Amino acid sequence: MANDTQSSAPLTVFTDDVEHIVKTSDTEDEVTTRVAARLKRFLADGHVLPPEVCVPREDRYVMYPLHVAQDGSFSIAAAVWNVNQGTPVHGHETWGVVGIYSGVEREKQFEKPTVPDVPLKYLGTSDWHPGEVTVCCTTDDDIHQVNCEGDVPVVGIHVYGADIGTLKRRTYDPATGEVSWFVSHWPSAPGSEAGSDAQQ
Repeated sequence: MANDTQSSAPLTVFTDDVEHIVKTSDTEDEVTTRVAARLKRFLADGHVLPPEVCVPREDRYVMYPLHVAQDGSFSIAAAVWNVNQGTPVHGHETWGVVGIYSGVEREKQFEKPTVPDVPLKYLGTSDWHPGEVTVCCTTDDDIHQVNCEGDVPVVGIHVYGADIGTLKRRTYDPATGEVSWFVSHWPSAPGSEAGSDAQQ
């Protein structure tokens, strides 16, 4: 594609900057604050993602890997929800920063339970628009539910403090607190029908 070089070069610079931040930050709060600021700048600069990582699936959401650190210390993904698609209530088991590239993401937040098998406490709902960035999760506080809000797919750039495509994570039944475990496997290739389960 004609725009491959133009679209990949800013992503490479962004990836290198995130790697530097991860390696030079002393705390999780510092790393998420710095990554969020860098991601906000990336989005504000109007860089174009490769079109193949913005393609929604018809049956469920998909998360395309943009970069996975060899040591597993962080990963960057393009997460795509089609219209009317969403996730169950789930956690991440690591820190995460999300920036909206296009569309509108609706996030419902819940308090992470301290005891098992109790109903989850709902904390509120936020709508995230193009250019906006949020620290979506920390290792200790990371339960939410996400869906596409509006009549166009939502595409987000997600940065996590682990290889999110191999990390074992939890979903929750909000009415009972019952936990199930899952892995959001990476798709085998951009546009592939194999890969991510219907969680984030």
